[in-house]
Amino acid sequence: MDVPLWAWVAVLAVIVAMLAVDLLAHRTAHVVSVKEAAAWSAIWVSLGLAFGGVVWWAYGAQAGGEYYAGYLIEKSLAVDNVFVFALIFTYFAVPREYQHRVLFYGVLGALVLRAIFIAGGAVLITNFAWILYVFGAFLVFTGWKMFTHRNDEMDPSRNPVLRLVRNGCPAPTSTTGRSSG
Repeated sequence: MDVPLWAWVAVLAVIVAMLAVDLLAHRTAHVVSVKEAAAWSAIWVSLGLAFGGVVWWAYGAQAGGEYYAGYLIEKSLAVDNVFVFALIFTYFAVPREYQHRVLFYGVLGALVLRAIFIAGGAVLITNFAWILYVFGAFLVFTGWKMFTHRNDEMDPSRNPVLRLVRNGCPAPTSTTGRSSG
């Protein structure tokens, strides 16, 4: 499928605009109610489905169907993230009124890092075809580690990245002024 540069720029501009809307709509810290979360979810899902309609209209039924299949798979895979977020928020004792902000910046960071890694990987694959074997070996190694350590108890406090963050960031304080971490 041949997509013109202006279309990519337009899609990226819309994504940035959507992120800005989300950030501006939640600029004050507050507990997000189920009703508010459902309304925002309906808006974002509607926009995703509408984009699929644009793809269908511009590039045909095959491209539209592929978009909707990918969208459905992505939504299905994203459900487990809810549980991961709940665990992270619980472990770090993130107050409910700040959870949206933490989640927003986490997702933003994930998008930026994903773009960097995809671009870097594409450059590496284009210039060094043999790198696919290195990536494949890394996936096999990671899968083996996960398989052989699946019953091990994980202690997040022993994670070196977590220790680095804990040492570099001040502990949150409660409303009474005492340290809660």
